[in-house]
Amino acid sequence: MNQKISPLTTTKPVIFIFAIFTAIAAVLMLSGWKPKGVSLSSGKKIMLSVVAGSILGFFAGLIGRGGGSFVVSLLYIAGLEPKLAAATSAMVVTFSGSSSFISHIATAARPDWVIWASCVIAVFLGSQTGSRLMAKRLKSKSIKLIFGIVLLGVAILLIIKDVL
Repeated sequence: MNQKISPLTTTKPVIFIFAIFTAIAAVLMLSGWKPKGVSLSSGKKIMLSVVAGSILGFFAGLIGRGGGSFVVSLLYIAGLEPKLAAATSAMVVTFSGSSSFISHIATAARPDWVIWASCVIAVFLGSQTGSRLMAKRLKSKSIKLIFGIVLLGVAILLIIKDVL
C-alpha cells in the first residue's frame, strides 16, 4: 500500500505555527505593549540576528511565505521604533524572498514570467508609495495599529485557507 502524501498536508503544521506567531505579533502590536529599555551588547545583537534570521529564513523558504511579520516583531521587541523596524524588515524580507525565489526556481518551480513581472512591478510601486507615506505622514502608534490589523488578518487567512 503505497500512499502519496500531499505537500499541502505536510506543510499544514508549519503554516499553523506561522499563523500563531503572526497572531501573537498582531496582539503585541495592537495591545500597546512596549518593550522595557532593552539593552543588548553588540555580541548579543549579532547572535540574536544570526539565530533569528536563520530560523526565519528556514521557515520562509520552507513554506514559501515572507517572514516580515516575524522580523518587525523581533526588531520591535529588541527595542527599535516601529518605523525603523518596518524599514529594516523591508530590506531583510527582500533578501529572504529573493533567496527563496532563486531556490524554488533552481529546484522545481516553473513560474509564469508575465505574472511574475507584473507582481514585481506592482510590489515595487506599492512599496514605494507605502514607505513614503509611512516616513512622511504616519506616527509610530498608527503604524503599530495598521501593522497589527494586517498581521491579524494574515493569521486568520492562513488558518482558514491553509490549515482548515
